[in-house]
Amino acid sequence: MKKIIIFIGAFLFSTLFYGKTIGLNLLLFSLLTIVVLLINNKDDFKNRKTIIYSGLYVITGIAVFFHDSSLAIIANCVSFFTLIGLLSENKSSIYINWLNGLYTTIAGLFHRNFSINKQQKVVKEKSTTDYFHLIKIIVIPLVIFIIFIGLYKNGNPVFNDLISKIDFSFINIQWVLFAGLGYYLFSNIHKPIEVEPATELDLQTGNILNKSETFSIPKLKQENQLGIILIAMLNLLIVLFLITDVSFLTSTVDLRASIFSAQVHNGINALIASIVIAIIILLYVFRGDLNFYKANSTLKKLAITWIILNLLLVLSIAAKNSQYIYYFGLTYKRIGVHIYLILSIVGLITTLLKISNIKNIWYLLRVNTQTAFAILIISSTINWDNHITNYNLNYAQSMDFKYLIELSNNNTILLKEQMKSKPLDDDTTRLVIKKYRKYITELRANDWQELQYDNFKLGSK
Repeated sequence: MKKIIIFIGAFLFSTLFYGKTIGLNLLLFSLLTIVVLLINNKDDFKNRKTIIYSGLYVITGIAVFFHDSSLAIIANCVSFFTLIGLLSENKSSIYINWLNGLYTTIAGLFHRNFSINKQQKVVKEKSTTDYFHLIKIIVIPLVIFIIFIGLYKNGNPVFNDLISKIDFSFINIQWVLFAGLGYYLFSNIHKPIEVEPATELDLQTGNILNKSETFSIPKLKQENQLGIILIAMLNLLIVLFLITDVSFLTSTVDLRASIFSAQVHNGINALIASIVIAIIILLYVFRGDLNFYKANSTLKKLAITWIILNLLLVLSIAAKNSQYIYYFGLTYKRIGVHIYLILSIVGLITTLLKISNIKNIWYLLRVNTQTAFAILIISSTINWDNHITNYNLNYAQSMDFKYLIELSNNNTILLKEQMKSKPLDDDTTRLVIKKYRKYITELRANDWQELQYDNFKLGSK
């Protein structure tokens, strides 16, 4: 039964993707994958976490259908590996899920058919099937059969005419090979497996930091003094910077846009780097036994103060980036800055929790990767090209219209609609019409596997 399901999955895989662009097929493949996994892992789907991650995987497939963006496709792939890895071990961290999912997708079939005997240190075949013999009984008779067909064709003109009338042109070898790829994929993932050393280490490693055996009061006293001096100086420096930054932000009313642009470009990257370095410094200072040193209260208070000041710095950067968007409009880079700032806030808060509750670095890695995954899924559901176009046309003080034209086709229909209410010069109008006509031609040429939401939107008009 399982083999039949895999064969059906392989057939559908090739039907969906062979010679097709991404569209409805990725959503259908997501549903097909969940069906195959459900049939072969029924008990795992009783787990609430598995159901949630399956739902997220389907959501990314729906996002691809509604707006065929690269971000949505990436999110769908990441969700695929996450779900596969979760089924291999549902208690592992999300980055271990990614590792197990990727490993299963690439080598699951080989892993299940071969195991390592830990006592004898030799590879032992799990399956009782003699694959070499199976290949021999299929390939050798087939080759000899074809050879004799060639010999008999030359020996009998009637037999030659009979063989010549047999037409195998309906067989698409490339389609068959693509189906073979689908069979290999479903054979790998239908029963997910784990990378045992990494998964076992993850399961055995908690989030709490423990005191080491080399705990030394004199050494920790020196580290504490160094930490107090360093973080106290950094606190004074960031306070001075924030004061000057507030002065800069309040003066931008009379500041020329070109000067403001240069200030933002030069400053944001440096400030982003400073936040990353700040987190690294705190992780280094509170990496070990200093967390258990009884006289570290002053150092902890300074560290918490520095984290709070860095959070204020994040808000300062967000304000600058928002003003930049107000002057020059939305772009992917400016949206990316805001997303990075959200991740920075999470990183700073989790660092604060690490210091306060004596957590280890694995805690930070687990929470922050989980957050990054959640932001990826949420971001993939948004038609950014459409939002960028709508904001820039209606709210931005100035903008680069060429940038809107160069975005993906997700904003094409909106650009065409805006032409009716926005005065555009002849060159710009020509570019919009050219992009619209090209997109409409592509939509009309889509097969059912490649359908997008815009196909139905276009059909309703």
